Amino acid sequence: MTSPDRKPIRPRPDAPRHLVVMGVSGSGKSTLALELADRLGLPMAEADEFHPPENIEKMSQQIPLTDEDRWPWLRTLRDWMSEQTAGGSIITCSALRRSYRDVLREAHGQVLFLHVTVDTPRLTGRLAHRSGHFMPASLLDSQLATLEALHADEDGVVLSNDGSIEDLIDAASAWLAKSEEGSLR
Repeated sequence: MTSPDRKPIRPRPDAPRHLVVMGVSGSGKSTLALELADRLGLPMAEADEFHPPENIEKMSQQIPLTDEDRWPWLRTLRDWMSEQTAGGSIITCSALRRSYRDVLREAHGQVLFLHVTVDTPRLTGRLAHRSGHFMPASLLDSQLATLEALHADEDGVVLSNDGSIEDLIDAASAWLAKSEEGSLR
């Protein structure tokens, strides 16, 4: 998706910079994260790949995860980010609660959150047509109920994915460029 005339964004060289692309299932986290990883030349990980088999089994059976299910998973993600010391990393993670984001923020370096949002009817439609994923559409309401918006003191931005994917990528890129200049928000 990167066009040859686009200038790639560069991470700050002084500390690892980790981007957590967050939001509920079906919001477009993976699409955005893959494009940013390509543009930034950073390693990327899907948080879903870090779930232990027990978590996947629960979700496959349409049982929402509890905080106790999530803590070890979040610590594993935090540790993976901390190991990416060359320039940072990008992960996709629902990061629904502030307390979950607090664990991720413990990673070595700077952790920024890009919260991808989509209106509920569009989310429902996306999940109804998605196949091959263990997260059933029936758990969307649980995720939406659990979701806590980014607080004013959290380094992050809310990005609407109700337009084109290029609009989403452009908005994320513009915010990241501002964050490099030290002019967040």
